[in-house]
Amino acid sequence: MQSLNKTTDSLLASAKQSLLYTANRPDIVMNRGEGMYLWDTEGNRYLDYVGGWAVTSLGHSPAALRDALAEQSSQLVHASPGFYNKPMIEFANLLTEISGFDKVFFANSGAEANESAIKLARKHGALHRDGAYEIITMTNSFHGRTLATMSATGKEAFKPLFEPKIPGFKHVPINDLDACFAAISDRTCAIMLELVQGEGGVHAVEAPYLQALRKACDVYNIMLIFDEVQTGLGRTGKLFAYEHYGVKPDVMTLAKGIAGGYPVSAMLATEKFDLFAPGDQGGTYGAAPLGMAAGYAVVSEIINKRLADNAANQGALIQEKLTGLFEDYAVSHVRGKGLLLGFNVPEGTAPVLAAECLRNGLLINAPNASTIRLMPPLIVTADDVEEMITILTAGLEAVGLTNEAVCS
Repeated sequence: MQSLNKTTDSLLASAKQSLLYTANRPDIVMNRGEGMYLWDTEGNRYLDYVGGWAVTSLGHSPAALRDALAEQSSQLVHASPGFYNKPMIEFANLLTEISGFDKVFFANSGAEANESAIKLARKHGALHRDGAYEIITMTNSFHGRTLATMSATGKEAFKPLFEPKIPGFKHVPINDLDACFAAISDRTCAIMLELVQGEGGVHAVEAPYLQALRKACDVYNIMLIFDEVQTGLGRTGKLFAYEHYGVKPDVMTLAKGIAGGYPVSAMLATEKFDLFAPGDQGGTYGAAPLGMAAGYAVVSEIINKRLADNAANQGALIQEKLTGLFEDYAVSHVRGKGLLLGFNVPEGTAPVLAAECLRNGLLINAPNASTIRLMPPLIVTADDVEEMITILTAGLEAVGLTNEAVCS
């Protein structure tokens, strides 16, 4: 049996030998986490403004999650999807109570939740729209990595992959009402969108656009789906991003921060769209007791500690601090809501800046060549913001992104 006390070099060698190559990862191995920080196997500490891609809503290894997993694992881990279990019922009741929706389907990932929404939309089309099956989604959107959710995604890089894609998706620019209305036909069963496009560069939907979509869906009996996988459960400064707009969808999907890192997702629907028949949808691990207990504990903590309010307050502080960099650094177009924020740097420099910040102990994300995205845990404090700005400023200096250097 191999020793568990491997050096970082040997761990990296093993990783490159054993793991399928699906991502460009830096040559570090994360070893433990606490609160806002991660540590690698060399003992280096990183202030985490990626948060596992908006997943670690309570920070790393929070007591609420640890305790829930320990307690539930001592009672019941899995009971099969053919039976009710107590944590499933309790978590479903909590989500319907706080969201305003009537029914919940549980799965394990954002892609699975969105796949469920796609199936539900097509069931609606089959039953109530004379077999309509087309779903309108947005360019630059991201809905997951199953074949159907990749087909729904409006990401340019996905277009040539894994052809032929699943047919029946039309992509239109976000906030372009004319384009969306032109795409609606008697084959349309749903419109699906993110309220803030995270992977697409942190671009928010506009209120008049969203209100018009709601009216159109009501008129034509089209399902309106909000993908709140990244924006839901406090991330944008409201418990759900749709609350910023006063527009409620027919279906909403949740994942990422819903269980603080344990793989859980949910699709919520109004009573009108409780359309699945037994056997239409399911999953071996969906609604298993361990995940349900984790989700209940994390969402309860988000509510009880008013972390949506903290996201709003700290997000405003981050935007203020970033805007303060404009005078001296090539930083522009600060945007987003709550703790899903982005800003622009000169084309091609975002990955370079992210790599420099990594070397200096700050994790940030470059979703494209000119955008930096920030998604810290919802527990972030003003002191954490100051530390982030200090390291970011040093990174801007190191990669030559002062206004003086860029203009010379």
